Order: sequence, then C-alpha cells, then structure tokens
Amino acid sequence: MTAPLFESTITSLPLLSKGKVRDIYAVDADTLLIVTTDRLSAFDVILPDPIPRKGEVLQAVANFWFEKLGHIVPNQLTGIDPETVVADNEREQVRGRAVVVKRLKPLPIEAVVRGYVIGSGWKDYQETGAICGIPLPAGLKMAAKLPSPIFTPATKAEVGDHDENISFAKAQANTAAAFADVLAGTGKNGAELVAQARDVAIKLYEEAAAYARGRGILIADTKFEFGIDAAGTLHLIDEALTPDSSRFWPADQYEEGKNPPSYDKQYVRDYLETLDWGKVAPGPKLPADVIARTSAKYIEAFEKLTGKTL
Repeated sequence: MTAPLFESTITSLPLLSKGKVRDIYAVDADTLLIVTTDRLSAFDVILPDPIPRKGEVLQAVANFWFEKLGHIVPNQLTGIDPETVVADNEREQVRGRAVVVKRLKPLPIEAVVRGYVIGSGWKDYQETGAICGIPLPAGLKMAAKLPSPIFTPATKAEVGDHDENISFAKAQANTAAAFADVLAGTGKNGAELVAQARDVAIKLYEEAAAYARGRGILIADTKFEFGIDAAGTLHLIDEALTPDSSRFWPADQYEEGKNPPSYDKQYVRDYLETLDWGKVAPGPKLPADVIARTSAKYIEAFEKLTGKTL
C-alpha cells in the first residue's frame, strides 16, 4: 500500500485549484485532471491528518455510480487514463485516485437530496416542522424515512466557509444571474436548469438508494454537483454518492429515533463533537485509532456497495 497522499505535487500540468479534497489541473482546453487526495474535511475545515486509501475509495465509488447511473444524465467522464496525461514520475500520484474530465461550467449550487430526517434537517424540523422550508408531517422521529425524497439546495462555500441552505427560488435566481451570459443563444435559462437539476438529483438518489438498500446500506442523504457544456446540457460532475458527499447507514443497525452509525466521515464528526473545538481552522489532529477506523469505514462502504475488494 502506498503512503497516504495529503496533497498532490504534479508539475507537468498547470495547477488550477486545491479544494477540500481534490486537486485540479489543466490538461488542455477541453479537459481537466482531478486528483482525489486523502485529505478529510469536517465542518468545512480541512483536518491535518490524511486518511489512508480514502482518495482511492472516493474515486472508485464515484466511478461505480457514474457508470451505473449514466443512463439518467450525462457525466463528466472522458475515458482518458489519468496516467497518460502526467509525467512518468507522477503516475503513482494519480493511480487509482484520479480522473480526466470534461471542462464544464458548474452550477453555483449544491444539489442536496434528503431521504431521512437527520443532521441539520432534524434540527430544522424540530424548530420549524419543515426542512429548508419544505413542510413535513408532524411527529416524525429522528432518522425517520421521509414520505418521499426532498431537494434542499445550498450555496457552494469557499474552502473554510460553510455551505448555506437556500430556497429553491433562491437557487434558481442565483443560477439565472450567474449563467445569463453562458446560456445566451442556447434557448435555456438558469431557472430551468435548476428545475432540471432537482428532478435529475431526486431520480439519481432514488435509484441509488434502492440499489444500496439491496446491498445493506441506507443512503440517508447526498449532495450532487452539476455543470453544463457549451450547449447548456446538464452533466453530473465532481463526485457522486461517495462516503464524503453522502450519509451511509448500515441497514441492519437502523432504528427510527436513533442516530445510526455511519460508513462515512460522520465517525470523525462524532469524535470532533467531543472536543473543545470551535469548528474553525486549524482543525485538530486525529488519534491513530480514529484514523484507522475511519479508513476502514470508507473501505467497507466500497466493498459492501460494489461487492468488490479495493
């Protein structure tokens, strides 16, 4: 097993940005190289310790879903081998954890779909009887399954900032403003794109949740990102239904009224909640056992979902 990769150091391609987890490089005018590192962020803060094999798991899970759900919406994949676009001495940095994708214009929203009442949604429901302004039946317990999945968009935060839940109308307004020039001549507008993203996101979630349930995993909620090409065609981008962008629960340990254990980074979040830490950078170091158990959770999620070993 190779050493964990906290950040990539590729010099054969221009670096465009480093996000919470992914490093993005320019390949050419039409494609990008995205390297999924072993960095872990919690409460929108990048923690100082990498999680071994996390990047491999995230990329493998995302690739699995891109292939499985490709009939619903086009995605960012090009099929180009990442090892062919970097220098020979950089191949190890991209092996099993990178992808070459189309250059697409990202929508300025996070497309969040919730299937259960948990996390910030549970807090919102307790206070308002709704989640992000969407009314729900009275008397729901923590972790209750919703009558049907709901779409609750959020802003895209810069590294170190927090995403903010917004209304569907606000998501439409933000996208319309940001995409006015981009969509000129395509016959499409930002409001329509957000409506399409909502419908596609719910369909993706429903199909993925049904599959995962058959593999013993409940997908409580998830976050998608979408982008468009020059023609205004919607694409699924970034990652899809990974342990970082989703809340995975073991079905055999699910019980309404309780917060189930997770296959995702919720394990780290729960540990951090026991600390006297203000959820602002710099993040605290993690104990070795928390790192090891978190790595194991990521690997277990991949293996249960796919039936394969990493």
